Amino acid sequence: MFKVGVDVGGTFTDVLLVNSANSEFFTAKVPSTPSDSSIGVLNGIEKACELAGVSLKDIDVVTHGTTVATNAILTGQGAKVGLVTSKGYGQVLQIARSYVPGGLGGWLYYQKTPPLAPLDCTVEIDERTAADGSIVSELNIEKARRSITKLAEKNVEAITICLINSFSNDTHEKKLRELVQEMLPKIPTSISSEVIPEMQEYERTITTVANSYVRPQVENYISNLQKEFNNKMDGASLSILRSDGGLATAAAAMNFPVYMLMSGPAGGVSGAMWVGEQAGFNNIITFDMGGTSTDVALIENGQALVRRETTVGDVTVRASALDVRSIGAGGGSIAHVPELTRALRVGPESAGAEPGPAAYDKGGIEPTVTDANVVLGYLPETQKLGGDMAIRQELAEKAVQKIADALGLTLLEAAEGIIKIVNEKMFGAVRLVSVEKGYDPRDFSLMAFGGAGPLHANALGALTQAWPVVIPPGPGILCAYGDATTRLRNEASKTIILNMSAASGAKLAKEFETLAITAANGLNASDEGAPQAIDSETLTTQYEIDIRYAGQGLVLTIPISLEDVGRGDFSKVSEDFDKLHEQLFTFRIDGEKEFVNLRVIALGPKSQLELASSEGRQIDDVAHAVLSDHEIFHNGKKHSAKVYDRSLLKTGHIVQGPAVITEMDSTSVVLPDHKAQVDDKLNLLLSPV
Repeated sequence: MFKVGVDVGGTFTDVLLVNSANSEFFTAKVPSTPSDSSIGVLNGIEKACELAGVSLKDIDVVTHGTTVATNAILTGQGAKVGLVTSKGYGQVLQIARSYVPGGLGGWLYYQKTPPLAPLDCTVEIDERTAADGSIVSELNIEKARRSITKLAEKNVEAITICLINSFSNDTHEKKLRELVQEMLPKIPTSISSEVIPEMQEYERTITTVANSYVRPQVENYISNLQKEFNNKMDGASLSILRSDGGLATAAAAMNFPVYMLMSGPAGGVSGAMWVGEQAGFNNIITFDMGGTSTDVALIENGQALVRRETTVGDVTVRASALDVRSIGAGGGSIAHVPELTRALRVGPESAGAEPGPAAYDKGGIEPTVTDANVVLGYLPETQKLGGDMAIRQELAEKAVQKIADALGLTLLEAAEGIIKIVNEKMFGAVRLVSVEKGYDPRDFSLMAFGGAGPLHANALGALTQAWPVVIPPGPGILCAYGDATTRLRNEASKTIILNMSAASGAKLAKEFETLAITAANGLNASDEGAPQAIDSETLTTQYEIDIRYAGQGLVLTIPISLEDVGRGDFSKVSEDFDKLHEQLFTFRIDGEKEFVNLRVIALGPKSQLELASSEGRQIDDVAHAVLSDHEIFHNGKKHSAKVYDRSLLKTGHIVQGPAVITEMDSTSVVLPDHKAQVDDKLNLLLSPV
């Protein structure tokens, strides 16, 4: 049985092929195909199978991190959505939360993007449900039928049904869905009581509308990919990575694509947790630098921080996602000197996969971060990207010379300026997930991965003081590792506004148990939608509760044990809430607290795959791994260095900087006065000498 993990990036598509019987890995890296990412996916799988000497038909499972939903929102190329809402709430998306990003004068230049469901495709329905779930006014089916006819005349491609207070009673939403399916059987329909059954009308509406907006594209992409798998792999099952780091079946991903908006970045964090668990690192700051962007996240006690909102562009939806912060800084980020300021800038524009950095010799002529690394000697010309892509140093030098000429600097000074600027930008992103969340980076290890991450890992370690810096095996394809090793995951939630002091433990426990069944059934649903038997021995259930101080709007999510709930003991969850509130905002309030939402997370069995390790401790001279003498430029000086083959480094070996360590999918730089030690899981651990 072979399992495949696939991660699609802006520049490269990474594939990991795993033999489930012995955890043997085979990796492949191929150029991404932005016009149709499925082409790159299939190219990568075929290349990995060729390297492993196996047939495509030997593959049983494919897990995939995709950006199809993300790109649909970023490019504005989603479906034309019709919105069905309660009478009087037709402008819910236009009114929104009256929030203007930016400083005090942000409103002067802010241009709000059009709603995902336009007003002329919005209809109001005669009905009303109270907040307690009681029916105030019955649904008028005949008027609803005429409203649906109006939407059909607008040629909508997807429909969202979101009625006031439907989180407490979904009867009217389900009746309307039946009506839409009767009248427009080919139009995908999303109802808010299934997508997100929680209070707050705007958040529930925008989330469900976003689900409809990306749904046709996601359905088309996944169904086409599954057809290819059926033809070439004898029906290998397909799972898609969720924004919260879990896996969803292909059917669940097509029905609820709003939970896949941060699917791509989540793969790297999942992979980092998997590596950290096996290597003994529980507190990690992840640093994932690819060709287009850099993603950072924080893992505490083996668990990544999760936020209850996902933001793509200027669209924010109520969907759980790993707290990943992304910036436009990658290997393909273009350096430029604006005429007005004459100050060096790097990014966010990127050369991407086409034409790519100048050094790739694919038509790119603009100076990029990758070109600067080549000029400085951090990325040797002898390195073959992905195993077969050559690097042209003279083209990199020609591109970076533009910056040198514009600033009146030498070629090497200009290249180092590019690298230092991009390093500071990435350090700023690290601060967002650490210092600004009340964490000290020095209490964490920095784990660097992605095609370009290990090139900048040592420098980021020096800026953050997060030692050791961990570079896992195969860092360029760690996101694919995450896709292949993460667990199936599903959530179920319910709004329940209740003072903590008046809460009944028995009633809350019953609510949690009901939600647990819902979450488990969704987790185990087959692609045909039929629930499978729940294996209680491999199923893990986690319980959470959203809490706020009474009278306030800010909600924090706190884990809770079902045993404590059953006993009516809320002392621990109360103290945990106070501690987290104080960590984030520097104060706590001695007063009543409110329960807002209950949430249950169902998790499938853990992956049995393990990191490879070298047999015994190797004490041979590390010199046998040296490929050549080399030279790098650092802090204004040239330094003699050596180039190492990482595949020849074993447990116990120590590489003294300055050095460059090469492998198929990435290149690691060890700066002067630093060293890299190989641990028993073949990770490189960088630290000051």
